This record gives sequence, C-alpha cells and structure tokens, in this order.
Amino acid sequence: MHPNPASQLDPPATPAGPTARARHGSLHRRDLAWYLDKAVGIVVFVGGVSAIIFILGIFAFITKEGMTFIFGDMNLKEFFTSPNWRPTDAVPEYGALALIVGTASVTGLAMLVSVPFSLGAAVFIGEFATGKVRESLKVLVELLAAIPSVVWGFIGFMIMKELIEDVFGVPVGLGILNAGIILGLMAAPIMTTIAEDALKAVPDTYREAAEAMGATRWQIILKVVFPAAKNGLLGAVLLGVGRGFGETMAVLMASGHAIQLPGSIFDSIRALTATIAAELGETAAGSPHHGALFTLGILLFVVTFIINLSADLIVRGIRKKN
Repeated sequence: MHPNPASQLDPPATPAGPTARARHGSLHRRDLAWYLDKAVGIVVFVGGVSAIIFILGIFAFITKEGMTFIFGDMNLKEFFTSPNWRPTDAVPEYGALALIVGTASVTGLAMLVSVPFSLGAAVFIGEFATGKVRESLKVLVELLAAIPSVVWGFIGFMIMKELIEDVFGVPVGLGILNAGIILGLMAAPIMTTIAEDALKAVPDTYREAAEAMGATRWQIILKVVFPAAKNGLLGAVLLGVGRGFGETMAVLMASGHAIQLPGSIFDSIRALTATIAAELGETAAGSPHHGALFTLGILLFVVTFIINLSADLIVRGIRKKN
C-alpha cells in the first residue's frame, strides 16, 4: 500500500502547546524591550544635544544683537571704568561700572547671609532632625523655594524697607542691605536642599567609625561629614552665586534702582539685570541703547559661564586630590 503523495508534501504541523506560546511571548517581549531601550536612548541623546544647541543659540542671539554696539558705538574703556550710564542724553554715555559694582555687592552680601543660614539648616535637617520633624522641615524649605521673586520684592519694598529705616535710622531703606537680605533668603532654600543632599550622601560608616574613636557629634560634622561632602557643598554655594547674579525682579524692587557707586551697604544701587528689565522695552530695535543692553546680557552670560567653569575646575581638582 503506497503512502498518500499529498501527505509527503505537507510540512509537519508545529505543535502549538503552552511551551511554544510562552517562548514566542518571551521573544516578543524581548524585541519590545530592545526597541524601547533604543527609543529611550535616542530621546536622551536628543535631549542632551538640544540643551547644548539651545545654549549656543541663546549666546548667538544675544551676541548678534550686541555686536552692532560692540563694534560701533562702544568705548571699551568707558564701558568698564565709567559709572555714568546715560544712554538717553544728547551725548549718550554707556558706563557700566556702577551696574557691575552694584550687582557684585548685592550678590556678595546675599552670600554672607545665605551660606551660614543654608549650611546650618542643612546640618540640622540632615544630622539632628528625625522622623516627622525632618520631613516637615524639608517640605517647608521646598515651599520657600517656590515663592515667586516678585513676592520677595514686595517683602523687601514693604517690610524690610521700614525695618531698616527704623533700626538703622537711614532716610531710605532701599539699598544694598535690603536687596542682599532678600536675595540671600531667596537663594537659601535651594542651597539648603542641595547641601542637605550632599550631607546625606556621606556614608553612615564614616560617622560610625568616628563615633567608635570617641568623636563628639560636632567633631563628626566638622571633621568628617563636611570634608566628605565638600563637592556638593561647593556646588550649592556656587548655585547661590549664580542665582544672585541672575535675579531681576526682587533686586529691582529692593535695591532703590539708583545708578551710583555705593559707599556703604545702605546706599541704593542698580543691578545689571534690573537695568535690562527696566529699559529694554523702551528702546528702539537696532539703536545703540538697544545694543548696549544686549552687551550687558553678554557680560552676564560670560560671568555665569566663568562661575560654572570655575566650579567644575575646583571640583575636578578636589576629586583628583582625593
């Protein structure tokens, strides 16, 4: 009896049992995970590259707007050595020295206020507070960081102004002291959060080893925890410096907005950012005044870049020593 020819041509049926279906599902999930991994990698790459492109684009934009002034009406010596900023006079003057000194003085005072306050708050939250107290304080610090800058400006204009006038007997309470305190309070929450994270990142074994050697709590903090967390603490301080240079509205409202070289912390000043915010809307596009304001923006961009670059070099040097 001969076999059926048709049966020899048909391929044997593949059993579709549970094992085969499970293997097929596993391969499908593996392919899906591969495609998902590739998609996430592309998104991360595009995000990283786009950040660089955006920064270069912003710098190219402000440089393009300021180049007509830099290579046309700008007197380099007058710009950096003269305190006279009179762009609307019959014979305009574009001296930015008073603006630079005012910005630096407010930022410096703000750091004197915020650094001890921020480090102290970070040490208490990270090393002393426990349980619900720690969590509540962290939430409150984050809420302080969410207060808009214009609200801080109102506090400086309405509360700190009268307080400074009553305590120190000065005629006007809008100046370096007012703006520095407000700016220091604004920068403190962010600095506290970053500093607390840096202290928390120190391994507990460091603390336990110091305790085993008989060190007190403060000795552990000052001689063990702080040196181990110095990279993060430095980053927190430099972030506060950057916040001070870039803040606009609060400084505009609390500083008095007067163009002069300060002789004391009670004198009114005008910051670079406040000058740009106050005058840019009243200038004609393409005018020397318009280009001068963008030149101030270029100066702010370069100063911020130098601060960040210095922080990176310092941190790299610390890591190499360690």
